[in-house]
Amino acid sequence: MQIQLLKSKIHRVKITQTELHYVGSISIDEDLMDAANMIEHEKVQVVNVNNGERLETYIIKAERGSGMICLNGPAARKAAVGDPVIIISYCIMDFEEAKKYQPIAIYTDHNNKLN
Repeated sequence: MQIQLLKSKIHRVKITQTELHYVGSISIDEDLMDAANMIEHEKVQVVNVNNGERLETYIIKAERGSGMICLNGPAARKAAVGDPVIIISYCIMDFEEAKKYQPIAIYTDHNNKLN
């Protein structure tokens, strides 16, 4: 049996930009992606702490060290600059393997830099 579980999350990072007229996705600082073990084009769930909105999209790389978290396309309507969000990725694995798996959680300061 295979189950889906939390792989990693970027906890309470702030939205730095929104771009409504874009194809879609979320741009994430490549340093944060690396720390959270996330890759470009990976499906993620974005949860807005301020308004409770939840959406699914995919990651595109933002400039390393920029602190950028940008919601693109229609998702831009789901958050405002400054909103804290949680970016969550999931994985599918064997049930027994999942019992031993430890998800990665990263935390940032007020400038979206790693703590």
